[in-house]
Amino acid sequence: MASEQEKTGDVSSRDILVRRVALAIERLREDAMAIEDELDASLRIVSPGFRASARNLAHYLAVRRVDIRILQRELGRLGLSSLGRTEAHVMASLDSVADVLRRLGRNPVPDRVKVAPRILFQEGDQVLARHAKEILGPLPDDRKTRIMVTMPSEAAADPSFISNLLAQGMDIMRINCAHDSAEVWGGMVEQLRRAEKALGRSCNVCCDLAGPKLRTGPVEPTEGVVKWRPQRNAFGQTIGPALVRFVKEASEASSEGDGVPLRGDLLGKVREGDYIELQDARGRARRLEVIGVSADACLCQGVRTAYVSEGTHLKLRRKTKRIGKARVGVLPPMPQAVLLKPGDMLDVVKGEVLGRNAVFDDAGNLVERARIACSLDEAFVSVREGERIFFDDGKIAGKIGKVLPDRFAVAITHAAGGVAKLRAEKGINLPDTEIDMPALGAVDREDLAFVARHADMVALSFVQRPQDIEDLIGALDRLDASHLGIVLKIETKKAFSRLPSLLLAVMRHQSAAVMVARGDLGVEVGFERLSEVQEEILWICEAAHIPVIWATQILESLAKGGTPSRAEVTDAAMGVRAECVMLNKGPYIMQTLHFLRGVLMRMETHHEKKMTMLRRLSISDIASSADVVRLERPESCQG
Repeated sequence: MASEQEKTGDVSSRDILVRRVALAIERLREDAMAIEDELDASLRIVSPGFRASARNLAHYLAVRRVDIRILQRELGRLGLSSLGRTEAHVMASLDSVADVLRRLGRNPVPDRVKVAPRILFQEGDQVLARHAKEILGPLPDDRKTRIMVTMPSEAAADPSFISNLLAQGMDIMRINCAHDSAEVWGGMVEQLRRAEKALGRSCNVCCDLAGPKLRTGPVEPTEGVVKWRPQRNAFGQTIGPALVRFVKEASEASSEGDGVPLRGDLLGKVREGDYIELQDARGRARRLEVIGVSADACLCQGVRTAYVSEGTHLKLRRKTKRIGKARVGVLPPMPQAVLLKPGDMLDVVKGEVLGRNAVFDDAGNLVERARIACSLDEAFVSVREGERIFFDDGKIAGKIGKVLPDRFAVAITHAAGGVAKLRAEKGINLPDTEIDMPALGAVDREDLAFVARHADMVALSFVQRPQDIEDLIGALDRLDASHLGIVLKIETKKAFSRLPSLLLAVMRHQSAAVMVARGDLGVEVGFERLSEVQEEILWICEAAHIPVIWATQILESLAKGGTPSRAEVTDAAMGVRAECVMLNKGPYIMQTLHFLRGVLMRMETHHEKKMTMLRRLSISDIASSADVVRLERPESCQG
């Protein structure tokens, strides 16, 4: 048995720990009240429905300004809350822990602490749920996380597409204003309203403004080429011929691209059973059999792969006699890519300049560097030497070199696969560059006229500063559309670093949400930091009681290819911590929506925000398992 002296020592050390922890909690509380005073001017102008939430956000920021990991461990030693779930009710959490510590230390409760905090424990989650309902719409009956689905162009003309999505569980329809037109968007909304009426379900509409995204310009096209090849199985064995249709140049079929255009007398003489011989672009002899003839066209089959370009000679043979000839007519130019590898230099140029590959002389010496245009002129006055640049979702990376008024040089440091192809309309990211331009451009302001009439919420792309939000609020007011919710898309390093300020700015509006756009965000902060960054966004938004939309590449392999990757399934399960999960378009979107719905329904029984929910596990009933091995003592050990 422990001696009385040992017991006294244990009590004494415990009392010291209680006093130390109590002082630390009191300091956190004082810091929280101080930052509330510090931000008083900003807190006063938020919408009344967000005022208590804004104060709670301020309190959370105060707690997260210091490292409290040692304090958390000491709280755990005392059997108290570690403050790991304080986001939605910071002051209530601090006061609750402080109250228990005062009881343990037998200290009186100060009068100022007897005042109830503005957000009680049970209220934090309720306020967040209310804010989510205001902008995202009511919760579905079978889960707590809504599902947003991005519309493809064909949704506007297909009556069954949106109806099937709605029946499968779509809660919010997303229209990407970077694509299509107001006429197409209107068709999507019209199809949705019909489906709502038929199914008796409601669905909100989110219009995503294009914003000032940096993209690569067009690339010089290369000579048109047509390729045909036979059908082969997995072993490379031919299982069906290649089918080729030749048409008369300048015919309707030719203008529509429905066949290889020919000029010459061949099509006027051809019959079934004839043969067409040619030497393709690689110099390889090829022979095709004519299997069908119609006015100004013929259909052929062959068993060898071929490439033909404009001017390729064709000879028509009947048995052994040549009876006609033709040349391949004008083919549409093929889009080209700029090939880049580490060590290459690339010029990023201003204006409508076609991109092209590097030019070398006959001796292999570089004559002109590769080049690509950038869609935003503002980038050229903002970039600085030594800053990083990424292309095409990080597939190509480089460092900026010499900067001139109309161009800047880039030293390529990374190319996916060793050599990467940079094509037109690919994203450009400048995580170190402060580009001075508004998130709400002229085209976005024009699109707002449609959004104001048809949408429930508007997503602001590439937001970087509070002024961007003020611009949007003002534009909505002028359109008498202040009832629309505002979704802040956090997709740049600058937006993430300014998230608290952006939240306080959007809380001036009556309803708001945040979309974690992980595609561009991952490139800008670095993929190795993305998991950490998206966690921090979830925490800070929960402290502000602002709902989160979990977006970008959710079950992308399933939506595009029909089969999910294992990592994607785990990633989708993380969506249960958000108020909404966004799916992008793809040919397998119906299956993807059904799959995601099932994942969310299952995971909600295990997780609620950061809290692990301990429902009954079927595998926990080990005593009834037929696989249990019952160990007995060997006979030699008995007795």
